[in-house]
Amino acid sequence: MPRTVWYPGHMAKGRRELSALAGALDLLLEVRDARAPSLTASRSADDIQQSLPVWIILSKADLADASATKEWLEYFKGRNIPAWALDLRKDLPASLKSAISNMTPSSSSRARYRDVRAAVIGTPNVGKSTLLNRLVGRRAALVGGVPGVTKGVSWFKGQCCLVADSPGILDPHSDKRAHRMLAWIGSTRGQVIGSWEDHAAECADFLLRHGMSRILSGVWEIDTDCEPREIIERVGIRLGRLLPGGGVDTEAAGKAIIDALYSGKLGRFTLERPSSLSPWEELA
Repeated sequence: MPRTVWYPGHMAKGRRELSALAGALDLLLEVRDARAPSLTASRSADDIQQSLPVWIILSKADLADASATKEWLEYFKGRNIPAWALDLRKDLPASLKSAISNMTPSSSSRARYRDVRAAVIGTPNVGKSTLLNRLVGRRAALVGGVPGVTKGVSWFKGQCCLVADSPGILDPHSDKRAHRMLAWIGSTRGQVIGSWEDHAAECADFLLRHGMSRILSGVWEIDTDCEPREIIERVGIRLGRLLPGGGVDTEAAGKAIIDALYSGKLGRFTLERPSSLSPWEELA
């Protein structure tokens, strides 16, 4: 497959912006995709996170396997990391808003008379903007700058805290195999990494080996007792993705599989559990 491209300059800029802002914050809300909580963790913010409390928001929980999500919440609880599994299309739960409002500051920098200051972080396309919008609401009031904070950072009065505008996108896992798996859940553009047919074949092979054939067979009512590339052809025929002359357009069929997978059309699934981390290492 072609080499992965991840725009390192843009990622580095986000890291610098967050580092400059960290001293004015009380809390980081790290958004991860509930279908791959380890895979979508922010890899470049470890040094920043050491000085601030980090709470985990597992977004797209409505698309993840419920039993796996429960395991992940127990996993974070065992490590004393507050975590919530949410469908961010809905209002935030009262438990999260209350926890933020009443949080104990990690240092004396937070005066008791001011609001909690938070920033939302995460890797691409995990739901950061949606969470930020939920925190500040539709009629968010811009409260201007905060003394001592880098110019250009805007603060919004949210339902339970002051929220800094996005400090940028943090870089995800550096392993190219992990990037290919990120494409399956829509956290990167698949065409940057390789062909849609290759993505779909690799994804189908992974799902079949992990007992998730129902993901591919249910909606399209196809037999998955075959090789991954034959599955792509069967999906292409089922969806009418055909070339002139009647052959299957396997590139279009592969894209249809990946699009349906990450959008939730094929049902709920989870790629990794706490007991089986680093699933991308299985890929060639």
